[in-house]
Formats: sequence, structure tokens, C-alpha cells
Amino acid sequence: MTGNPDDMARTVVLDEVPDYFSELSEYLEVLSNSQRLKILKILEKKPRDVRMIAAEIQTSYENTKKHLDRLMSMGLIRKEVGLGQQTSKGVHPVWKYSLVPGAMEAVVRNLGIFSNMRIQLADSDLKKRLEDVRNAIEGDVIGDNPMLVILGGPEDGKFFCIQVPEVRIGRVDSQYGDLSIKEGDMVLSKEYSSVTRITKPHAHLRKEGTKWLLEDRGSTGGTFLNSTPLQKRVPVQVHDGDLIELSKGTSGARLLVILPGSR
Repeated sequence: MTGNPDDMARTVVLDEVPDYFSELSEYLEVLSNSQRLKILKILEKKPRDVRMIAAEIQTSYENTKKHLDRLMSMGLIRKEVGLGQQTSKGVHPVWKYSLVPGAMEAVVRNLGIFSNMRIQLADSDLKKRLEDVRNAIEGDVIGDNPMLVILGGPEDGKFFCIQVPEVRIGRVDSQYGDLSIKEGDMVLSKEYSSVTRITKPHAHLRKEGTKWLLEDRGSTGGTFLNSTPLQKRVPVQVHDGDLIELSKGTSGARLLVILPGSR
């Protein structure tokens, strides 16, 4: 492995190209098409049939159907029987396409995980496409808002949008209920039992200028940034693609940091 030691400390480095890189290339190829992104945006509003979608993206029925088939193969959209428009011959059933709930958020999550890795590839085009697709998807889905994504456990894939300059992170406190929650808190479910309760938060994430700083607030299980343990009550800067762990093990929580515009 080569490169800046500080950079290496906060990323996952892959020395060998795993088999799934070919699948990543196909994944990015599906998402990098501007018309497919338009289709996803259109279907966020309401279900539509092929002819309606073709008219909106201004291409042929045949091309639209090919785009829809590719998006269905990725599990991003689904089709169900609906009713077409009224004609002189009456109303006929048609296939109507809609966005799978949580599909776009899952894409952001997947791209964020791939961006967490320093991909050791001779094919620099793959890395560029990853960033281009991620920028396009995130711009449509989350805008400029920083986010934390839960990886693993009962809330796997859940997004938390950061809209305040300071965030307390901890497990739900059943003793105090909703009274324990402040605006902007990231509250994890009780199943993450190794995470300190929100009333004595496990960690703080706060903005200082243009930086985001993470601080362990004296938790029992500890806080880890890219597997490196943090000193208690000593803030450290987090970057886009970093991985936060609140305690280790199955009852801890892993959070992916997404900071749009910081790459």
C-alpha cells in the first residue's frame, strides 16, 4: 500500500481487485445514464406507464422500455397493473411503473460505501464514474444536507439528515421517552443496546466553521472512527465516506458519514 498515511487511516484500502468490481462497473453504467436518472425523478411523484414516461423524457417507446428494464433489474423500480387513459374504445389495463420505497436512499448508501474505499485500479474511469454518479444522485435525493446512514442492525439503511450545527447521538431512553429527545438528536432503537442512551449521549457531532467534528462523550463502549478508537471528550474531524462505530459487536452501531460537496 502506498499513499498519505493520514489518508490511509481513514479509508479502507483494497490491494487486489475483488470480483464485485465488474458488478460495480455495471451498477454505475445503469445509473450514469441521464435519461434513467430523469425516469427515477419522474417516478418519485407518481406511477406512470411507458408511453407517459417516453413523452416526458422525449424518447421512443422502445428506448424507454429498455431503460425501465435496466432500472428494474437493479431493484429500483417496480411495475403493477393500472388503468390507462380513456380512449374511444374504453379504458384498458397497462403496466404502471413506480419507485421502490427507499430505493434512492439505498443507492446513496451503496455509493457512499464504495467511496469509503480507496479502489486500487488502473481503470481511473471507474473511480471518476463513481464520483460523477454519486454527485448526480445525491444532488437529487439529499441536496447539500450532510447525512449519517446506519449500516447493519434493525435500522440498516436508515438515513439521518443533519439540519442543525450540533447533533447528539445515542440510544433511545425508555425511562424518559420523548422528553429525552431534543431537536436534531439522532436516536437509535433499543436494539443497539451497547450504545449509550441519548440522555447521556454516546457521541456528539458538531459543525465548526466548514469542518464537522466528532467527540466521544464518555461512553462505556467507546467510539471508533475508521476503526481507530477516539479519546474521550477529544473532538476529531470527520470526512465524507468515514465510518463511525459506536461500541463494537452486534449490539453496537455503525454510521456512514455523507458530506455532499466536500469531495
